Amino acid sequence: MSDKELATITIQHYGDLQRIKKANGGHENAALDYALKLTVAQLSSLGVNVEDITLAD
Repeated sequence: MSDKELATITIQHYGDLQRIKKANGGHENAALDYALKLTVAQLSSLGVNVEDITLAD
């Protein structure tokens, strides 16, 4: 898998996690928050600026 393919899949995963968090209705979910942090770290290591793709509150 190329870096571009990995970045694309990870971006899609990040979008999925953001939609889940938004649908969660503000309820505390430590596992979801941790998954988002890990995904942000992975995207950053791939050179993707997550600020451009973060879902607004």
